[in-house]
Amino acid sequence: MTKIAVDCMGGDYAPEEIVKGCILAYKELGIESLLVGDEEKIKHILHREGFGDGLEVVHAPDAVQMQEAPSNVLKKKGSSLYVAGRLVREGKADGLVSAGNTGAVLTVGKFIIGSIEELERPAIGVALPNPRHKTVLIDVGANVDCKPLHMLHFAVIGHTYAEEILGIKGPRVGILSIGEEEGKGNELVRETYPLLKASKLNFLGNAEGRDIYAGTFDVIVCDGFVGNVILKASESLGFAVLQMIREEVQKSLMAKIGALLMKPALNNFRKKADFTEYGGIPLLGAKKPVIITHGRANAKAIRNAIKVANEFLTHHFNERLSQNLKSLIPQEVKA
Repeated sequence: MTKIAVDCMGGDYAPEEIVKGCILAYKELGIESLLVGDEEKIKHILHREGFGDGLEVVHAPDAVQMQEAPSNVLKKKGSSLYVAGRLVREGKADGLVSAGNTGAVLTVGKFIIGSIEELERPAIGVALPNPRHKTVLIDVGANVDCKPLHMLHFAVIGHTYAEEILGIKGPRVGILSIGEEEGKGNELVRETYPLLKASKLNFLGNAEGRDIYAGTFDVIVCDGFVGNVILKASESLGFAVLQMIREEVQKSLMAKIGALLMKPALNNFRKKADFTEYGGIPLLGAKKPVIITHGRANAKAIRNAIKVANEFLTHHFNERLSQNLKSLIPQEVKA
């Protein structure tokens, strides 16, 4: 049976909601977790929830705090996050889920679990909603400073994610720039463009900011600095729009009646923007699935993050990515 190592001490609601999420994943999905953290606290919650000894607990006496420098996790070998990563590296777990310090999770993914052989750097990809389906934006924070070859690898990772996980065949790939014409953009974009053009990807050229949510591309490549700004701005905008709608609704009786009629549509919109529905975002290219979920993750979010980790295993994502890195990139570009 698949086992996902879960950092039970990471996140705003640890270990309470994390443990409950592991219970949900087992009861509803049949996915087993290794619960890593303070053994006494975790077992207390398990027994209180009537789950007894149904899930294995691995004791870790320490935890990485949200405000700590990410590199500290490599020194804190007794922390729940480090121990969870070590379990994955040693083959005792098949993936990692954490709601803890994002930078520390990335550090564990890169240096404890490691990348697949053909890849220099793993990347974070996020599937953003568009009118027709979803657009994969990659990288959104794992790599702030990038080289053109890294960007080419990100494109192949995004292509594989779109095909294998989202079911998009022959995904349309673009590189984020400030104009659609070839030659536009900064030095990194201009140097990456010919590499993408020479690849066997379905590369359509430059994508602009307006394309991110329009559905004109299935995969949009950028460096982690730009991608992280876009991701956080998008999250903020979604909450702001909902808040403005709530405020406007209170201004008149007609608005309240209209809102009541629109409630199903608004609920669907809110569901699309709700991070708990998606579980978390994957560090793509790590040797085993690493899912980074929100610091405010509740039991539902953890349950869904475990589900996402399992999906990458059942879809044999890494095997397919290794094949694509070999087949979609010309030999002369790989050097």
